[in-house]
Amino acid sequence: MSERMISPEEKSEERALDAALRPKRLDDLEGQDRLRDNLRILIEAARGRGEPLDHILLYGPPGLGKTTLAHIIANEMGTNIKVTAGPAIERAGDLAAILTNLRQGDILFIDEVHRLGRAVEEVLYPAMEDFALDIVIGKGPAARSIRLKLPRFTVIGATTRLALLTAPLRARFGAIYRFDFYDQSALESIVRRAARLLNVPITDDGAAEIARRARGTPRVALRLFRRVRDYAEVRADGRITAEVADQALRLLEVDELGLDYLDHKVLEALIYKFGGGPVGLETLAAAVSEESDTLMDVVEPYLLQLGFLDRTPRGRVATRRAYEHLGLPYPERPEQPSLLEPPEPEDTP
Repeated sequence: MSERMISPEEKSEERALDAALRPKRLDDLEGQDRLRDNLRILIEAARGRGEPLDHILLYGPPGLGKTTLAHIIANEMGTNIKVTAGPAIERAGDLAAILTNLRQGDILFIDEVHRLGRAVEEVLYPAMEDFALDIVIGKGPAARSIRLKLPRFTVIGATTRLALLTAPLRARFGAIYRFDFYDQSALESIVRRAARLLNVPITDDGAAEIARRARGTPRVALRLFRRVRDYAEVRADGRITAEVADQALRLLEVDELGLDYLDHKVLEALIYKFGGGPVGLETLAAAVSEESDTLMDVVEPYLLQLGFLDRTPRGRVATRRAYEHLGLPYPERPEQPSLLEPPEPEDTP
């Protein structure tokens, strides 16, 4: 697949388009009903008391709307939001500079919060718990510590790897919410809303066709919608129907379940090169020339959700459903003996 350079103008246009398609209020947020209801109570209670929100941790697979929800919370609270990311805060001084610029009630959104360094976390602990910043002045015996008082603010952390978050940091979040994959009807509503905002004519069948291949993820749904819109403008009359969407997505190598080129490449390598498994993650990644983190974070979650892949102690295994989806016969494997039951005695002549 060919690659091309993207100019800064095109990047800014894509960002502006993404921002325009993002919901601004809780009422505009499709799906995540349980999360939305809990947040509405949290926000109304904080506004009623005239206090900032408690610190919030959002976790779940990428593309489900954690960043969007952080901006929605800021809009609902009527406060400013400062956005940063864990890898961008390299030193404790970087975080101290951010914290001292916060005002009363501001929201500090930290994406990939699990990637904060240990020294940075040590500065964040008293800031979240006591709203104070400890600064050490001088070195050696003459060094002394000064505590600066900070305004009350809210930290919203987002992570795709909750298990990598240290226990002390996780304990300082007063509200922890998990994002689930979106269902078909929610994704259809997201696609129809995007079409309405961009003045793109679309049929209900066309929106359903895009949503069905979106892997339960709004970010994927909007990305596919923009590509289908391009196809409709160039190859059709500009109107997105089920037939136009199907033709566009086939051209993008996205099948009827939302599996793309990389998904098929992984399944085919697992089946053709390793007999369906079991095979280790690193070996499978080397076979498809991809990083193991890419397979674990991007490819595997959806294959596991579809039931096409199993993680076993010995490695990854392709399931019967994966063979059936690719139109291949499933090899009947001999049943493995249980480790809990002793083998039956053999007859001796």
